[in-house]
Amino acid sequence: MNKFFTLVFGLMTLFLTSCNFSEDVYINEDGSGKISFSFDGSQLMQMAGDKIKEDGEKAIDSTFSFKELFDEKRDSISKLPAEEQAKFKKLENFSMHMVMNPETEQMTFELFTEFNNASEMQNMFEAMNTFSELEGNKKGKKQPINDPANPFSQLDNTATKLNYNFDGKTFTRTVKILDPEAHQKEADSIKDMMAMFGSSTYKLNYHFPRPVKSVNNDNAMFSADRKTIMVEFPFATYVTDPEALNLEVILED
Repeated sequence: MNKFFTLVFGLMTLFLTSCNFSEDVYINEDGSGKISFSFDGSQLMQMAGDKIKEDGEKAIDSTFSFKELFDEKRDSISKLPAEEQAKFKKLENFSMHMVMNPETEQMTFELFTEFNNASEMQNMFEAMNTFSELEGNKKGKKQPINDPANPFSQLDNTATKLNYNFDGKTFTRTVKILDPEAHQKEADSIKDMMAMFGSSTYKLNYHFPRPVKSVNNDNAMFSADRKTIMVEFPFATYVTDPEALNLEVILED
C-alpha cells in the first residue's frame, strides 16, 4: 500500500497534465451529507502501464480509513509537534477508496468523509497534503512546505481559507484570500509548474435534496431534475485564482 501511494504521488508529479479532479458534495435535507474528492489518473496508467507491469504491481481495490492508517504510524506521529499531531487527528474520519489495475489501465482514488453540518467540510487538498507529509515523516524527514517532489504541498495555500455553508436554502462555497501578497508570491513560485497542469480540470459536482433555483455561475450545468449542478474549471484556475471557484446556490422552497 505504501509503495502504491509513493507511485501515485510520483506519477502525479511527472504527469500532472493528465490529472482530473472532482469535488462532490451530497447534502441532505437536514444539512448533513458527504463530501468526496476524486482523482482519475487512468491516463497516467496508460503512460506508465508497461513500467508498472514490469515492476510486478498487482491490481488493487481497497478502501481504508485514515484512522487505520494513522494507527499504523502512531509512533511516527507521536514524535511530531502537538500542532502537527492535531492535523492528523482532525482527519481521522476520512476514508479512501483506491483502485489500480495495470491490466485495465485504471487508476482512481476517492477521498471521502461525512459531515453533520456543511461548515464541517474541509479543503480536501489539505487532507492529501497531510498524508503526504506523513509519508515524508515516516523516515524522520519532514517534507518542506514547497517541496517540488510533493505535488499536494504546492496546492496547500496557507494564504487562503475555504469555507462551506448551508442554511437550508442557500449553499455557499467561499474561498477568501487572507493575504494577497503571500498568495501572489506562492502563485508566482509555481509558475514553472503551470505547463504541467495542461488540460487538467477541477470539477465541482454538488447534489442537493431539492431542485436548484439559481446559481451564480453562468457555466453551471444542471441534471434533468435540477438537483445536481456541475461546474468545470481549468486546474490552473484552482491554483492561481481560487476565488473563481466561489459559488452561491439557492434552492427552491
